[in-house]
Amino acid sequence: MDLLPRPRRALAHVAALATGEPLDPTLRVTLNFHPTFFERLAEEGVYRSQFVTGTSNGGLTARPDGDRWRWESRIFGGAYDDAPAHERPVYGALDHRRRPYGAAPRFGSAHLRLTGATLARTTFCYPDSVLEPKDFGVAERAGLVALALADAEADALDDYVEAQVHGPVEIGRDVEALVLDPSFRGTEVEAAARALPCPVEWHEGFRLSVAELRRHPEYRGPEFVELGAELAVDGRLDPRIVQEAAESGRYDRQHVKRVWHLLARFGAPAATPVVRG
Repeated sequence: MDLLPRPRRALAHVAALATGEPLDPTLRVTLNFHPTFFERLAEEGVYRSQFVTGTSNGGLTARPDGDRWRWESRIFGGAYDDAPAHERPVYGALDHRRRPYGAAPRFGSAHLRLTGATLARTTFCYPDSVLEPKDFGVAERAGLVALALADAEADALDDYVEAQVHGPVEIGRDVEALVLDPSFRGTEVEAAARALPCPVEWHEGFRLSVAELRRHPEYRGPEFVELGAELAVDGRLDPRIVQEAAESGRYDRQHVKRVWHLLARFGAPAATPVVRG
């Protein structure tokens, strides 16, 4: 697709910094999220950045002179400094580990799997841009994939190669599939997902027993283990349970997010193929 001048400048800036071999064209970028805004996706048909929505499953710093603004200014050589919100890139991760639940589950149990065509307008960095990385890539030069694979110290929720997709991400054009956790089968989430102009698929599902949860008090803190145990239904957690807790208004959303991290880290499904339809 033809890009506007600012995205073109951003891509060119990162390409000048990138090194390494071309990216495997069979790899895909995924946009992980908690499935809470399908009605807006269906209405607009476009996946929006934090600068537009004002929401995020990470930090909320997408504002003039905020952290996200400063990181983008550094990474993209100032290309977006005066850009309207809708021109800025959207964030995902390169699924170089070919995980059926998406490349960056810390941000949610669902993901949009983008088409191979979007790789040509995507830039990459490792580690996450919040850490002000020095290693960058584009589809033609993606040596940071090997860098990420060699990072033995990275936590399983932090080992993704961040991706920034430049230009609009249109659901009907740029998405191969929306992949959901099976805990949402038969719910309003599934009904809303099927209104989108893309296929719906299912991965095997995040599941964590309270017994296993209690084995990891050091990961996010014992208070969040106890909160997870309180939220559990029939002795287990799944994404639907955690999402309903976050939306209930009864709990601090940041605390529930820590419970999600525990579930995502220790209750991830096996690397089996997704189920279509």
